[in-house]
Amino acid sequence: MHPHKPHYDRHAGTDANKDFLHRISRERIDPPAVAGGASAADLIDGAFLSYNSGRLREGCQLFVRKMLANNGTIGLALSGALTPAGLGMSCLVPLVEAGFVDWIVSTGANLYHDTHYALGMDLYQAGPSLPDLELRENQVIRIYDIIFDYENLLGTDKFFRTLCRGEAFQQTMGTAEFHNLVGKYLAEREDQTGHRGKNLLAAAYRHGVPIFTSSPGDSSIGMNLAALMLEGGKLRIDPLRDVNQSAAVVWDAKASGGTSSVLILGGGSPKNFMLQTEPQIQEVLGLLEAGHDYFLQFTDARPDTGGLSGATPSEAMTWGKVDPDKLPDSVTCYVDSTIALPLLTAYALTRTEKRVPKRLFDKFPELTRRLEEGYARTVAKREE
Repeated sequence: MHPHKPHYDRHAGTDANKDFLHRISRERIDPPAVAGGASAADLIDGAFLSYNSGRLREGCQLFVRKMLANNGTIGLALSGALTPAGLGMSCLVPLVEAGFVDWIVSTGANLYHDTHYALGMDLYQAGPSLPDLELRENQVIRIYDIIFDYENLLGTDKFFRTLCRGEAFQQTMGTAEFHNLVGKYLAEREDQTGHRGKNLLAAAYRHGVPIFTSSPGDSSIGMNLAALMLEGGKLRIDPLRDVNQSAAVVWDAKASGGTSSVLILGGGSPKNFMLQTEPQIQEVLGLLEAGHDYFLQFTDARPDTGGLSGATPSEAMTWGKVDPDKLPDSVTCYVDSTIALPLLTAYALTRTEKRVPKRLFDKFPELTRRLEEGYARTVAKREE
């Protein structure tokens, strides 16, 4: 025995040892053989048992059994180039149409590139090892292994500039209001062309799902709106309105006795904007709250760099972003969102019934009024 270390007797387990094993274990590993024709949901439940596949299974089950259960409010954060890869029409639109997503925070880039599809523009699969200088010389744009004609950018730019010169856009609005108005016209375009179901903004408009962009100037949409400002246009985006409207969504979900859940694809600014709703409610507005109830993230970001993208739900809990009592239900799965999202979508659509949309966008006036009233009470107490 080492003289400086305690001795641990290694022996056949006692009943107490076995009781400890069973307390910390879940199910015995004994999966059935994978059969041809198995559904994605059955494959996830039956064969995704350990490591990151185990976390993906836990995440899918958390989403269906707790996040969607009892009509909880689901927020979706989108970062990374998901819509250019077709994940808008294949996964995000079906989730919205099924009532499985109630509000969204997205990068502007995802919304901009998704508009290509609504306008009938084509993007193509390619490979990651392409001659980029030749692509540039031939007016071809590359997003890793996706390629498309430069004309897609020019045409989509023209669409946004033409649309936003219209009288309906000559006002100050939050990003959710802006995207809802754009979605109205894209929904009409989809109906005219027979391409319904291709565009996330159109689907969100039809189902009353608000979509915020946490950095409205950081995309081609924002770039084109900035150009309209130079023309003398009156459209202004108010990001502070977004802060209050998003906080109002979460405050109402919790104050009404329901749950608030976050589904985070990637990280970045959308993740922070979605999670900061709770510190806004608790720390800034002084309202009594504990944090989001359920946290599910698919990410490739590491926590040890200190960045927000890789920050764990436990770390978020210290900021008030996640309810400490619900922390054991949080799941972080280290996997590419382009792998996880189709599997999660298939799992949810297989394992649970569709929900009636909450149409939170339509309720913004009432939700904001309730938040204002709560804050007014806080201010009155602070002045006492």
